[in-house]
Amino acid sequence: MQEKLASFSIKNWADDDRPREKLVQKGSSVLSDAELIAILIGSGSRNESAVELAKRILASVNHNLNELGKLSVNQLMRFKGIGEAKAVTIAAALEMGRRRRLEDNVKITQIKSSHDVFELLYPLLGELQHEEFWVVYLNNSNKVVHKAQLSKGGITGTLVDVRLVLKQALELGAVGIILAHNHPSGTLQPSKADKQLTQKLKMASEALDIKVLDHLILSQQQYLSFADKGIL
Repeated sequence: MQEKLASFSIKNWADDDRPREKLVQKGSSVLSDAELIAILIGSGSRNESAVELAKRILASVNHNLNELGKLSVNQLMRFKGIGEAKAVTIAAALEMGRRRRLEDNVKITQIKSSHDVFELLYPLLGELQHEEFWVVYLNNSNKVVHKAQLSKGGITGTLVDVRLVLKQALELGAVGIILAHNHPSGTLQPSKADKQLTQKLKMASEALDIKVLDHLILSQQQYLSFADKGIL
């Protein structure tokens, strides 16, 4: 039985089938998602190779790496052949990828379109399982001077303090603000509360010569812009 298990280890594969050697010889970009995960886990179970195991894990999340990144260590360990060490390795690798994207998006300093806002905030909001409300503060050149989380857990008038938003805008010398929150459900349809809150902040801001430039609703890989849709 031990001999059979060993045959599924990557080091025993033919040279052409070894993802580690393939990465060294051809670069990481040519490897499939399953091959990259196979390198992380090193070996499969008694009945399947590491790549086959990786394919099975990916199939459970519809081959969506963002969904895979949401799985906890305990959820990963439910797959036969994935123990705690392998589960921790997968979770750590995906978290590193998320942080890399976050660092890349820190370079976005000037907002020229709604897509820039999406790229700036997606690493913070896109994969969350709960709602958060954020505000991006801009100067008169539409450069980002600050971004801040205002509430967590839901969007209602009681959770978003309009006075706090405007107080911070004045302290920062911001002349424009962009509102954003995520919908973990994946729907991009703005709710009645979303629209009411947007109008409440817009009216209060105008009195101080501060403009609400947009309100984005984010989900995985997608977003809705109030400004783009003409509903601001």
